[in-house]
Amino acid sequence: MTDKELKNLKERLWHAADILRAGAHLAANKYGQPILGLIFLRYADILFKQHKAEIEAEYNALLGTRMEKTMKELCIKKCGFYLPECAYYDFINDAPDTAEKATLVKNAMLAIEAENPKMENVLPKEVYAQLVPEEEPELLSKIVRIFKDIPENCTVDIFGEIYEYFLGNFALSEGKDGGTFYTPASVVRYMVEVLNPQPGDKKFLDPACGSGGMFVQAARYMHRHNASETQQMQFRCYGVEKEPDTVKLAKMNLLLNNVRGEITEANSFYSDPYNAFGQFDYVMANPPFNVDEVVVEKVLSDARFNTYGVPRNSTKSNKKESDKKETVPNANYLWIGYFATALNATGKAALVMANSASDAGKSEYAIRKKMIEEGVISQMVTLPPNMFTSVTLPATLWFFDKHKPETEKKDEILFVDARNVFTQVDRAHRKFTDEQIKNLGIITRLYNGDTAAFTALLDEYKAAKADAPETAEDKETRTKAYWQSQIDWLTERFPDGVYRDVIGLCKAAKLEGEDGIIDQDYSLNAGRYVGVVIEDDGMTEAEFKETMLNLNAEFESLNAEAKTLEAQIAENMQELFQ
Repeated sequence: MTDKELKNLKERLWHAADILRAGAHLAANKYGQPILGLIFLRYADILFKQHKAEIEAEYNALLGTRMEKTMKELCIKKCGFYLPECAYYDFINDAPDTAEKATLVKNAMLAIEAENPKMENVLPKEVYAQLVPEEEPELLSKIVRIFKDIPENCTVDIFGEIYEYFLGNFALSEGKDGGTFYTPASVVRYMVEVLNPQPGDKKFLDPACGSGGMFVQAARYMHRHNASETQQMQFRCYGVEKEPDTVKLAKMNLLLNNVRGEITEANSFYSDPYNAFGQFDYVMANPPFNVDEVVVEKVLSDARFNTYGVPRNSTKSNKKESDKKETVPNANYLWIGYFATALNATGKAALVMANSASDAGKSEYAIRKKMIEEGVISQMVTLPPNMFTSVTLPATLWFFDKHKPETEKKDEILFVDARNVFTQVDRAHRKFTDEQIKNLGIITRLYNGDTAAFTALLDEYKAAKADAPETAEDKETRTKAYWQSQIDWLTERFPDGVYRDVIGLCKAAKLEGEDGIIDQDYSLNAGRYVGVVIEDDGMTEAEFKETMLNLNAEFESLNAEAKTLEAQIAENMQELFQ
């Protein structure tokens, strides 16, 4: 399936959500559950069909021998689950278009959970009864038929992309609430690109995992970089999520993307289901920002949080509030400390954090100073605004490397200001393209001395340019000019193919020295180090003077108009209330 065909398929499938909005007796924030459940059902059916002949052949070959296995055992071996006949997609699709369809879907979900204990309480069931309203009992049948359009030669990767596409669209439609379970894929992919997770027997933690996107993108990254199936199977993820419905989304996401691991329903501040301290090779998360209700006494003795320090209020509560338990002023630095302490001796972490944490004062300042001086912070990246559904301001990515204190870069941090690198999706949202992710990621590779990666990326762009058309009929097609612009972006900034500081983009800042990190009072704000490019506007002195005089005249005219309107409003108000 080509990229264009996949895009068209996603858009057709998303039409199902529009049908649901028009006719279902369902709250606006509940559309995701039944739709994602049907995607999973279709995935399970197609995967079973793809392996059916192989399963039957092995079953017949072993029948009557000492190695004889049941069909269920072989299904689990080949597919990872067993699909009972009542859950076959055609069985449900071919049934009459009546309200009974909801019962069939519910029974299919119940049967899958009964046959596969790891799916217990994961799949949506009761919600389908709301998709057969009395005035339109065939509504559910319409949606089921739409997902029948997913081709039966679809791979696991395609299903994973479809699921992610729906998660992203549901997050956009829910606005701020959608941000609680979904981090935009392009941001996560950039985080993974910098983290560069290696395959093998690795443990991966996300203590605020939402719908599991961090795990999925890490697994895809390793797959793209030619990890063997055996190495991928050794990779295990461990997620914590406190919202029950989101836990279900995450578990389905892992199953759909063939990612091994566990998702635990818990509050990471008060629960430590995986004994995280010093245990993990990788930690990634987009935790909730600026939480202020975490009880101090519940985290004060926990090594996950107190190793670098627990944020505290500088003044005591007044008498009226003395009976209340003390809470942290802001939990951002609880998260930051947790990510650093969960790493093993060579572990690496990437997390999304509010910009304000980069310069936070008082007790947070002391925590940040300790981390900087220890040398565990490896990189800071300021993102463009409008990259998230939940916040419009730019956020910051923090990267940790527990091995860094043992290297010559202990007293150095790489700062990247990516605020000017983005693609506009619509008026309110931005993203990174594949090439923008690679271009930003190569900064880290060069900083770490990987010049071969830079050469390989240039070669990739040159090959793409050679195969590209001169012009394109649609905006999805990459032309020769597009690929040349990517080549230019790299070679203009790094002409020798090695790392160098680039004003307005990146800076390797030292702890000591003029304008160093100590000189900047331990700030981790990339803008303080990277600087700003001052571009020549091409005007002569006379042209600049004329432009400024014209703008000033326009400003004075607008001021006069505003005063006239102000007087008119005041006069109207007096007449109204006389």
